[in-house]
Amino acid sequence: MATVAPREDNRSPMNFCTNCGHPVTQRVPPGDNLPRYVCDNCHTIHYINPRNVVGCVVEWEGSILLCRRAIEPRHGYWTAPAGFMECSETVAEGAAREVREEALAEVDMGSMLAVVNVPHVDQVHIMFRATLRDGQYGVGEETLESALVPIEDIPWDELAFPSVRFSLERYLDDRRDQVERLHMTRVERMKR
Repeated sequence: MATVAPREDNRSPMNFCTNCGHPVTQRVPPGDNLPRYVCDNCHTIHYINPRNVVGCVVEWEGSILLCRRAIEPRHGYWTAPAGFMECSETVAEGAAREVREEALAEVDMGSMLAVVNVPHVDQVHIMFRATLRDGQYGVGEETLESALVPIEDIPWDELAFPSVRFSLERYLDDRRDQVERLHMTRVERMKR
């Protein structure tokens, strides 16, 4: 196996094997073409893959449910309810759970709206269309405030992430055109 220099990015290096606790080395294992963390003791190959962020663009009577973030990154900015998918749940189950956690709301899930690749942070954001079930919502632990925002009042300059902006724009385009398309894009680093 060839030893490879670690990637120069924001990722934390892996130092020890989660299987046996011994040191790992980053190298290309036989039969592979990318550097992986390989245990020098038990030879376990540790694959580090992108994380899925799942969420919803939630509508109720012509308004969109938005949450102001109480956590970093982008504390204080508005977002659609979304977060990291958990093991043992589907993407739709995770998206509905995130709405419950962030906005204390129940939704009727619709179709998939957008897949946004965010390679610089090793994430894929998957957004769904959803309808607020009963008009009720609140403020979860990761949220400063939540609001049903009329479409004309969406705070475009105060949105937390490019993936949220992309999803909202495509949602509104589809709503105007009376279609439900699946949209895909790639976003790069945000300029602060």
